[in-house]
Amino acid sequence: MSATSSNKTLIDRLGTELVPVRRLLSPGQRTLGWLLVVAAIAVVLLMLYGVHPMLHRWEGAPDLAWAALGAVITAITAAWAAFALGIPGRHARWAWVPVPGMLLWIGASGLGCLRHWIAPHTSIANLHQASDCLIFIISFSIPLSALMILLLRRACPLRPVLTAVMVGLASASASASLLEICHAYDAAATDLLTHVVAVGVVVALNAAMGGRLLSSY
Repeated sequence: MSATSSNKTLIDRLGTELVPVRRLLSPGQRTLGWLLVVAAIAVVLLMLYGVHPMLHRWEGAPDLAWAALGAVITAITAAWAAFALGIPGRHARWAWVPVPGMLLWIGASGLGCLRHWIAPHTSIANLHQASDCLIFIISFSIPLSALMILLLRRACPLRPVLTAVMVGLASASASASLLEICHAYDAAATDLLTHVVAVGVVVALNAAMGGRLLSSY
């Protein structure tokens, strides 16, 4: 058998053994799918707690509404950045996309440190009550992070740790947004510190564990 014939036979055999690869959904489509799960959780919480307490807090302290908006924007943009970074060839600068939302979230939340001057009659959480926020954010962030990593399992992130950081940021900010529905207290320094710690823990855990999981695909 000639070399040309042998090569052709090998190519034909390899071609018949190829398995079609299902094309990944776009980052926007996967972000939308993840956000639909977050929205479903929000609907359940709204059914349990109602929307009026949240709107009442926002009416008394509009900065809380701006902080919530910043958290929502951060969740959306960080989720999109995570899925975008999962595509080989995407530049690392996409990780900067959530920064504007984070600045709004942190800036508006920081006004809680002046809560006694802004709205002296608001109810402020003590340290024990603020710790409940920590548990809430971490508890909801775990399944949301797991879902996002599951959606990223067929991708090929060339920067798995950076991608995992975006996963953690998206999950933590989404959980903080959900907390607004059932949060009975207005922001204060202790509450803000608890949120910062919760987000930091979620991002760090994702960077350590999520990065390892993503790099194994």
